[in-house]
Amino acid sequence: MTTQAPAAPTHLFHWVLTLSCIDGPGIVHAVSGAIVAARGNITESQQFTSLDTGRFFMRLQVESPAGRSELEEALAPVTDRWNMSWHLDEVGRPLRTLVLASTAGHCVNDMLFRQRAGQLPVEIPLVLSNHGTLRDLVDFYGVPFESAAVTSPEAKAAFEARVLEAVDEHDIELVVLARYMQILSPELCAALEGRCINIHHSFLPGFKGANPYRQAHARGVKLIGATAHFVTSDLDEGPIIEQNVVRVDHSRSPAELVAIGQDEESRTLSQAVKWFAERRVLVDGARTIIFR
Repeated sequence: MTTQAPAAPTHLFHWVLTLSCIDGPGIVHAVSGAIVAARGNITESQQFTSLDTGRFFMRLQVESPAGRSELEEALAPVTDRWNMSWHLDEVGRPLRTLVLASTAGHCVNDMLFRQRAGQLPVEIPLVLSNHGTLRDLVDFYGVPFESAAVTSPEAKAAFEARVLEAVDEHDIELVVLARYMQILSPELCAALEGRCINIHHSFLPGFKGANPYRQAHARGVKLIGATAHFVTSDLDEGPIIEQNVVRVDHSRSPAELVAIGQDEESRTLSQAVKWFAERRVLVDGARTIIFR
């Protein structure tokens, strides 16, 4: 008597689907039905209806033997019917990310370390800077580094042209301003809309300009924080992705406040980038929906 060998397990793709549309009845049922039709199993599901804008937001993770084309074909009638904005991607795929920097290295170092340690699902093919200060740091991680001084309007235009060139050259999906201390032109903001993240301390608008931590020390602040947000042409007013805060008191020196603030900036930026890379950030007008 012979026994038949068990069938080889079918390869399963793991997809992440995000979508948004005007809210209405039947959306969840229709999306779920399309996934079942593509032999999919929903392993994670989150949804939200914005009462402010009347839009419906959803994030799903799906296991299925179906490839991209089969799943997209199954979803097409649903996305067309509800006029959805939607995106389908592989779970865990590293997002190709361009980093812009100046002289402060804490955020750059944190991102490069987390990338190397497998804690941040990004691939960084290049760091561009308007100073050469961080070359040794970036070289340590084996990432290409380019710098060009931005000392005139013409130099700024050339640097921004290089940014757009690098975006095309490396198929960049996200640009991160890791304490890049230049204001982007409205044209560059428009070109990178929805895929450019900035980090800054949360003193704004209280302590602008140079040495904000020294200003904060002089005023006896009790909270230090950081804000990561999308870049828009309205300076530091783009949709907020993540914020963190820590309490301090009068015993802290300006140098200690700087160290505390840099820690907050680093972890806040990395968290925002991680959520974005995992397709957990959806924009609802002037704010974001975060599916943690």
